[in-house]
Amino acid sequence: MFSDEDGKIAVKIARAIVESHVKREKQPEFEVPEIFRNNGGVFVTLTTYPEDDLRGCIGYPEPIMPLIDALKDAAASAASRDPRFPPVKAPELKKIKVEVSLLTPPVEICVEKPQKLVECVKIGEDGLIAQRDWARGLLLPQVPIEWQWDAEEFLCQTCVKAGLMPDAWLQKGTKMFKFQAEVFSESKPGGEVKRRKLGEEHGHC
Repeated sequence: MFSDEDGKIAVKIARAIVESHVKREKQPEFEVPEIFRNNGGVFVTLTTYPEDDLRGCIGYPEPIMPLIDALKDAAASAASRDPRFPPVKAPELKKIKVEVSLLTPPVEICVEKPQKLVECVKIGEDGLIAQRDWARGLLLPQVPIEWQWDAEEFLCQTCVKAGLMPDAWLQKGTKMFKFQAEVFSESKPGGEVKRRKLGEEHGHC
């Protein structure tokens, strides 16, 4: 869906937004391909280099606004509004690596029996969203590869991310959605951007 050049543009924009936001500078303007004007889901992940520790991850799973707007907001939020971490400070920027996951729209997994959900989840391809009432949690496709989870554990951990019990996916009233992602990552802070094949490196969020 997205070309390698689109991915490079997305990561370049995300880094520029992170840096301007952290430094409290005016947000730059961008000329982007038309595909960035379409509504799209996106996550921006920040990690430390070379440790590869998660430093922030925020995004929009649903295509509710133009991709360029979602990307800019996710980048600023990953640097300052991830509740798991303090805001990124300017001296850290030289050690922050940027990754952008461009998402397909989530689709509810409909099965006759919840136990069948395991058969519908493809590790290394699908990301998951668990939803029950107001509780909602998401894990990107990269995550189960990093942690070496099978499909059942991935379902459980997605429920945990939503603040639910691990077996909530087996309970009536819990909805599970899946989506796919095209992932583009810097090789090092500000370095070359490459499309990442899931499973080659760590995944976060």
